[in-house]
Amino acid sequence: MLELLEFISYLITLYTYVIIANVILSWLMAFGVINAYNPIIRSLWQGINTVTEPLLQPIRNMLPNMGGIDISPIVLLLACYFVQSVVLTNIAKVVV
Repeated sequence: MLELLEFISYLITLYTYVIIANVILSWLMAFGVINAYNPIIRSLWQGINTVTEPLLQPIRNMLPNMGGIDISPIVLLLACYFVQSVVLTNIAKVVV
């Protein structure tokens, strides 16, 4: 059971890296550092959005409109860290 919890923790860590990559890629595209019409960049952007949008969109719907600032990735990262450090740790303590 502990191996399963470690695997879930690893998946959450991997997902946090994908969220951070989403934020960085969106900044680079917004500031014109990389071309959004490049097929490789576009496919990478679509792949990352396919993975992150199902969790980011409900958070965006709950948060108030803050203009051009999107803090939903921060909220999702905090939720991931909470699950990883509090929930999984307490489940591991109960199992052992």
